[in-house]
Amino acid sequence: MEKAVNEGAHHQVRDGVPAGAAGGADGIWSGSWVAERLGVELVGDDRLTDLLGLALRRNPKRAHLLVSNVLGKHVPQSPSVVYGHGFELGRRVRELLGADEARRAVVLGYAETATGLGHCVADGLGLAPYLHSTRRPVAGLAPAGGFEESHSHATSHLLLPEDPALLSGDGPLVLVDDEFSTGNTVLNTVRDLHERYPRRRYVVVALVDMRSVADAGRLEEFAREIGARVDLVAAASGTVRLPEGVLEKGRELVARYEAESAAEGGSSSAASSGPVALRGGAAHRHGPAPLEGETGAAGLESDGRATPLGARGTAGARGTARPTPTGPHPEDNRTRPHISRIDLRWSEGLPDGGRHGFTPAHRERLETALPAMTARIAEALPADARRVLVLGFEELMYAPLRLARELEGTVRAEVRYSTTTRSPVLAVDDPGYAIRTRLVFPAHDDPADGPGERYAYNVAGAGFDAVIAVVDSAADTPVLHAPDGLLAQLAAHTPQVLLAVVPSYAPESPHAPERPSMLPEPLRGPAFSSYAPEEVGWLLQDLSDVTLEAPTEEREEAIQSGGAHYAESLPVEYQPSEQYQELFHAALETSASRIAKAVGVVTETVLAERSPRPVLVSLARAGTPVGILMRRWAQHRHGLDLPHYAVSIVRGRGIDANALRWLAGHHDPRDVVFIDGWTGKGAITRELAQALEDFEKSDGITGFSPEIAVLADPGSCVRTYGTREDFLIPSACLNSTVSGLISRTVLRADLVGPHDFHGAKFYRELAGTDVSVTFLDAVSARFPEVADAACAQAKELLAADRSPTWEGWAAVERISEEYGIHDVNLVKPGVGETTRVMLRRVPWKVLARAGAGSDLDHVRLLAGHRGVPVEEVAELPYTCVGLIHPKYTRGATGADGKAVTV
Repeated sequence: MEKAVNEGAHHQVRDGVPAGAAGGADGIWSGSWVAERLGVELVGDDRLTDLLGLALRRNPKRAHLLVSNVLGKHVPQSPSVVYGHGFELGRRVRELLGADEARRAVVLGYAETATGLGHCVADGLGLAPYLHSTRRPVAGLAPAGGFEESHSHATSHLLLPEDPALLSGDGPLVLVDDEFSTGNTVLNTVRDLHERYPRRRYVVVALVDMRSVADAGRLEEFAREIGARVDLVAAASGTVRLPEGVLEKGRELVARYEAESAAEGGSSSAASSGPVALRGGAAHRHGPAPLEGETGAAGLESDGRATPLGARGTAGARGTARPTPTGPHPEDNRTRPHISRIDLRWSEGLPDGGRHGFTPAHRERLETALPAMTARIAEALPADARRVLVLGFEELMYAPLRLARELEGTVRAEVRYSTTTRSPVLAVDDPGYAIRTRLVFPAHDDPADGPGERYAYNVAGAGFDAVIAVVDSAADTPVLHAPDGLLAQLAAHTPQVLLAVVPSYAPESPHAPERPSMLPEPLRGPAFSSYAPEEVGWLLQDLSDVTLEAPTEEREEAIQSGGAHYAESLPVEYQPSEQYQELFHAALETSASRIAKAVGVVTETVLAERSPRPVLVSLARAGTPVGILMRRWAQHRHGLDLPHYAVSIVRGRGIDANALRWLAGHHDPRDVVFIDGWTGKGAITRELAQALEDFEKSDGITGFSPEIAVLADPGSCVRTYGTREDFLIPSACLNSTVSGLISRTVLRADLVGPHDFHGAKFYRELAGTDVSVTFLDAVSARFPEVADAACAQAKELLAADRSPTWEGWAAVERISEEYGIHDVNLVKPGVGETTRVMLRRVPWKVLARAGAGSDLDHVRLLAGHRGVPVEEVAELPYTCVGLIHPKYTRGATGADGKAVTV
């Protein structure tokens, strides 16, 4: 039987740990306030007061909180100091185990507090893979273990390794926590894992070992019970001496201070407007000097500390309750000019942390990518920034820490690092107290245990010139951007807030088919399409060198006979006559304002209802000009630079699954908004819904919404639209020459393999007649004049019942039967769809609503050219409906369906 506790734990190695872990301000220990009032004592190594401060918590199980000065959770600290302490602990574990055992070790960290520390220990250990527990379940991924943290406010931990073999080896398991207080958490973990995956050796690592003598004995006894060796490595050790009745006394103290804060208006508004703190006296001022010109309106007093927006009076006596700055006023919910987003260009497929496992190979990839990502952050910082905070997010600690450490060596500004947390702690603005201020904001990652408050400590009033908030994409939700959300709370206390989003790593479903790990990057203009590269990325493959065009009549016969699918070939590109081009420009001049307003309405609806930072994904190709216009509106009205892509969807074949995989690998699927130009009978709406359902089953990737946003919804098939009027959208008048010179998409087995994007052609030779940008610019130019009306209309729609009635589908079914067609796919309702029939298919006749005006001028012109009758109908829910020649063969004569040779 090996000895359970490492004898070297009390003889600490300090070499290699950066300096800077001071425990308090102006020589005052940041635990003295609690020690004086509760009689709590820290006894042990001399370093304890450098490493730890004390605070009070709202927790029925433990009154006090040991606040680490070197963990980077509650106290902003130099990232080199934070990383250095964890790395040094890893080096000590490596020395303890020896090289051979170290190579076979696995490191396990505890959520949320020690996730970053565990990563750093794994780095110091060298070749060990890393996993941390999590409170975020993953659909379809079975836990490999779990345990309870008895003293915590949120206890359930899950172990969700992508590779279950990570926990099944027989090498040492290294368990990392920030503090080792009673040993209960470690005992629970080892007990659970040892039953499933027994090992001969465990190593417990903590910044501080604060167990009592009795608790130390429990660990030794447990080690003998399971027949394994348990070693302990800590940076410092000691005990917490608690007087009798400390729990009750602590509760009374917290209740009294919160009541005093509520009496002054702080606590009562904490849930809605955020932070509450308890302030010490003016004689104990501490904090950096404010920026020149910053006053109380920016959340800083002359001494640099936080003050309420609009607060009256002066600071009270030492320890008197007083609220810190509240969040922004509810009216101020527009995009702030000093909140902006940084695109890190995170390496595809690189996990954001150890939630599902992080290997040495992952670490190498991160090391390679860090300089470029950090350079993007440095470029976005204000040139005169002197003090910068990198703020991580709950379990996401390691990636922000590594970015902060790299930034520390890149910029001249003083860089600090900390993270947000679930843990509720009382804030007292006193140099002898570890938690000086707190920001309160709602949880913004849709947590499994429901909504609740989250906190950022010691950020308000700390004099940061910029705060870089680093979250994963699962947390980049509307709540994050809400008036009482984290970003707004930060913006009240710093001149510049930068948001960096790391893609949430989603393990592959075990049932997913094998596929290449890398899909190509989107095609962009001018190499593919006449659109500017930033306007749209095409998730397509370039088939420009392949002959795909066939005469319209041949295509129609093949499609209707079942010999070919319409997506296997392309129609010959229609070359408009001079008269037709004049009609296009006249229609554009007439309808530009109406289109601009519809663009504004649908974009404002998406931003308000779907996501404040949507990823626009147009259904190629009719949706692409609309997606670009929506992107331009978001820039014009809100200063947003939204990502925009175009993907292929094919009736009867579904949406491009590889494009969905690419999107899921680069963005949160919940932010994706699919866009189309208009609805007809709603076939594509139904196609998308079915395709996404099939994709979830095949790939296990969830979150994509089947709701399409369209410019016009005359068929009442969707909830998100700019208008339900059926009017001429000039982009429907032409084919590629108003769509970036891109063909409709192609899906043919000999050209598109199982791991390829769908294809399309770039008609470079048609550049002389291209009006794609002309169309966009004409509509965009009308944005200023329609902005107010569009926003008002969007507000009305958001409050209205927009449930689809599918009246268009019912009308199509009725027309199909009345005209003896008996195939709804040959009935194309609406101006846009009718135009497509005239340009691409063999039209039979056009039904026009009686009295329809100039919206049908181009349809009448095309009908005249092709000898197609236009029949006026009194009761028609659309402006027009195009009917494709039923049962078409090349033996058909005239426009009379009865003359068809069957």
